[in-house]
Amino acid sequence: MKKLQILRLLLKESGAEKIFRGFLIFFLICAALILWREPEIRSYGDALWYCFSLVTTVGFGDVLATTAFSRSISVILSIYALLVIAIVTGLVVSFFNRLTDLRQRKILTEIMIDPQQLLELSEAELKELANVTIACLNQKRGGKGASETQNGDESGD
Repeated sequence: MKKLQILRLLLKESGAEKIFRGFLIFFLICAALILWREPEIRSYGDALWYCFSLVTTVGFGDVLATTAFSRSISVILSIYALLVIAIVTGLVVSFFNRLTDLRQRKILTEIMIDPQQLLELSEAELKELANVTIACLNQKRGGKGASETQNGDESGD
């Protein structure tokens, strides 16, 4: 439940909540239009099922659009769904990238406050810390990645 709350907050803060709500309304309208024009679909529940299987790309094939109008609505709904899914996916990836960046900065801050912690780290942990530090510094400057910087430093000595 907490993850859904995070997603809802993320959608709200980014402004994508309006896009998502618009999609839900459009979804319901498409179901009503398909029910109205499609002779094979006899109830609103069947129309919702058809739209759901279309949007999720499940496509069971138990309900099919046979009229040109219903097929056109189906194409438009599919394209809209792809766009909404792409937006939500991009927002979630961006959120996790920011979360990772904040965690790295927190680790660096803790080490700056208490440098004695460095003595307790293994060689592999120190290398990883160095890579994270270089990546953070280069990100601020807009420069090269950590491996490029290390290679450049080693060849320059």
